[in-house]
Amino acid sequence: MQAVLGVIFHFIGGFASGSFYIPYKKVKGWAWESYWIVGGIFSWLLAPLVAAYLTVPDFMGIIANASSETVFWTYLMGLLWGIGGLTFGLGLRYLGVSLGMSFMLGFSSAFGALVPPIYRDIVGSDKGETFTGMLQTTGGLVVLAGIMICLIGIAVCGKAGTMKEKDLTTEQKEVGVKEFDLKKGFTVGVISGILSACFNYGIEAGKPLAEVAVQTGGNPLFQNNVTFVVILWGGLTTNFIWCMILNARNKTFGDYTKKNTPLLRNYVFSALAGITWFMQFFFYGMGESKLGNGASSWILHMAFIILISNMWGMILGEWKGVQRKTFQTIVAGVAIIMTSIVVVGIGNSL
Repeated sequence: MQAVLGVIFHFIGGFASGSFYIPYKKVKGWAWESYWIVGGIFSWLLAPLVAAYLTVPDFMGIIANASSETVFWTYLMGLLWGIGGLTFGLGLRYLGVSLGMSFMLGFSSAFGALVPPIYRDIVGSDKGETFTGMLQTTGGLVVLAGIMICLIGIAVCGKAGTMKEKDLTTEQKEVGVKEFDLKKGFTVGVISGILSACFNYGIEAGKPLAEVAVQTGGNPLFQNNVTFVVILWGGLTTNFIWCMILNARNKTFGDYTKKNTPLLRNYVFSALAGITWFMQFFFYGMGESKLGNGASSWILHMAFIILISNMWGMILGEWKGVQRKTFQTIVAGVAIIMTSIVVVGIGNSL
């Protein structure tokens, strides 16, 4: 039953993540950096604080009394993840929801599944699986095989992207993705996919915070909410600095008070996107509390996001007008990534 609940929580989190970018499409007259940081204030600052306040007693006291080493590494991983999150937004901007999510989250699935075991090897932790331990067991080798399959799926999705670029005219591409640019999208996508996995690293580094939350009477189901506060401070730092640079460079500071735009609507939809984004990790934390922070937990979460995002991509017409072979290729890429999830799940159960 614990495993079933874990899968359900990961599905809800995956649905939130796969859907969060949709409200941004309703924002009118603002530059990307403007609506991205407004949404970010909600997703990386306000929502995590509210969630921790409601679910973890004295969460700020736990953070204040934690070792500086724990807070530093958790924040640093959030900082690096923030670069991944920043480029993630750019990747969606250039590739669209369907291709962008599949490509970037495929990378994130592979690296996120490997980061915690490698981290445990580096620090000599005896809690949970290590990378060297994976190499010495049948289950571990099956998990690594699943990760390799995932990378093959990424390559197939990338092939679908190049086929799409050849199939469509500039006008057709802009129907689903206004700023479609394969080269820019794949470049930032690789960076995003790798660095986005640092969120999982942050969860591992912040485990002492979650353990204290439980020891002081917190519900184990929500133990990770205190860790998320610190990780997302790092993410906010990176994104805020970059968006302010873009506001200055592009002279878009006026967006926030621009009278000829639907200001209330823009703020509401940006806030909705930000809160929806945070819900992915709120439920991820609940799922992780049931399944543990092993390879299967992270890669299962990514799989659900890929499924939901591709559903939205189809609905939004991002593959409209492509040849049948191109559409079959993106479907095959997603199917391969999903197969890798099954393989990792099998390996994790051995």
